[in-house]
Amino acid sequence: MTVKKHNYGTAILAAFEYLLEKYPEVFVIGQGLWSPWYVGNSMTDLDKKFGIKRIIDTPVSESACTGAAVGASLAGMKPIVVHPRMDFMLYAIDPIVNQAAKWSHMFGGQAHPGATIRCIINRGGEQGAQHSQALHAWFAHVPGLRVVMPSTVSDARDLLIASVLCKDPVMYIDDRWLYEQEDDLSPVVELDLLSQRPMITQDGSDITIVSSGHTSLLAREAAKQLDSKNISAEVIDIRILNPLDADVIINSVKKTRRFLVIDSGWLSGGFSAEIIAKVLEKLPVDSLLIPPVRMALPDAPAPTSRVLEKDYYISTNDIVKRATDLF
Repeated sequence: MTVKKHNYGTAILAAFEYLLEKYPEVFVIGQGLWSPWYVGNSMTDLDKKFGIKRIIDTPVSESACTGAAVGASLAGMKPIVVHPRMDFMLYAIDPIVNQAAKWSHMFGGQAHPGATIRCIINRGGEQGAQHSQALHAWFAHVPGLRVVMPSTVSDARDLLIASVLCKDPVMYIDDRWLYEQEDDLSPVVELDLLSQRPMITQDGSDITIVSSGHTSLLAREAAKQLDSKNISAEVIDIRILNPLDADVIINSVKKTRRFLVIDSGWLSGGFSAEIIAKVLEKLPVDSLLIPPVRMALPDAPAPTSRVLEKDYYISTNDIVKRATDLF
């Protein structure tokens, strides 16, 4: 089997190339798609390779390009809408939440708006409150809308392919803080990954750490440091936020009896609370040795200060300290 070294961004690019080469009904639409920097290295030269009729760089109207993609999906196309900043994708809430997520339900399963909405979390670097938001919990709340957050190089490619081949609308959320990861990629195998459960990325016996997106990378790094402290952490990457199958997490918490959830969104009303609720609804009250703990962003907009960002965002060391405190 031939494997090739990729980083997270080029893995997304590999998914685009695979889909555009194999499926003529696939096209990509959004803002800044011809730019060498606007979407990082995840779409480099796609317009040159596949033409500007399939890689469509649009004027600045998030609602218009998303609505056009949802309409095209109802006509049998497989569009991928790219929103380089999740913050500004909020202009497209109506076609995503009120239209794409509802059509199959309203028409008795006879209409399938299988559009993929790729939205990028792009924060840090003193970008401040309007350019830094991770809003995945909002969309995971909506029935009919699948939500995925790949944290590994392989998932960056394979979950994008699975999203586009799915007949349902999918929110594919990637985070620029993941782009520097590198790993080998084996040849593509088309699988229904959107029906899979959360993935145990490291086995452990002392504490269960659950996370998604960029915080999954932090959790994996933290687990290595905890191991040096003789704390065996079982790390679980959610990957598929909606629909969420919590059985893997429940079984892990039964074993470790300590439970830490990390989220890249805000604390109040966040996805971390949903994970804890799903687990504790299924376990006896005396299953845990200590109450579950969640780590998330403080309930405040992102600061526009490099110094304050260090306190605002979760670090690997923060996770190690919080996990250690549970013993």
